[in-house]
Amino acid sequence: MQDTPRGRRGRTRARLLECALDLFEQQGYEQTTVAQIAGAAGVTEMTFFRHFSAKDRLVVEDPYDPVIADAVAAQPHTLAPLARAVAGLRAAWGQLPEPESDVVRRRVRIAAGTPSLRAAIAANNAATEQILVDQLVADGADPRSARVAAAAVLAGITAALLDWSQHDGLTLTGAVSAALDTLDGAR
Repeated sequence: MQDTPRGRRGRTRARLLECALDLFEQQGYEQTTVAQIAGAAGVTEMTFFRHFSAKDRLVVEDPYDPVIADAVAAQPHTLAPLARAVAGLRAAWGQLPEPESDVVRRRVRIAAGTPSLRAAIAANNAATEQILVDQLVADGADPRSARVAAAAVLAGITAALLDWSQHDGLTLTGAVSAALDTLDGAR
């Protein structure tokens, strides 16, 4: 049976991520080089960069922004910006498969424990926040209210992820749901 390029590509990407997480946990994020990650995965550095534009992308990559924007857009425009953002995130989360919790938890733990990754996390959050703001404003929300709503939702989700990463007994879905419940006043 012959590998499809997509299947082989996915396996190589997963292998790079697994090797990187192992090395980050063993010797620290800062002490681990791209060359070490590529070597552990049995690929070249060029192959690494075909899959990840930078070392930090192994830990902070977030593919969910388009799903979140679409889910917020689908909420009733009569809702206040915070309620729309919360409902949109809840709907988006419901559409996504439960991530591989162990891999996600490891990534979040590494990010939370690595001060140099805070800028990359902040940049990811800022990009997601801007997508939420743009969607809320496009649907008629006041720009200031949209900015506050987006920032509040992202702060809540980030706090939930960081807490979840430190407690093996929690599920990611449970942590996100609890944060959204808090934001919409249910907790």
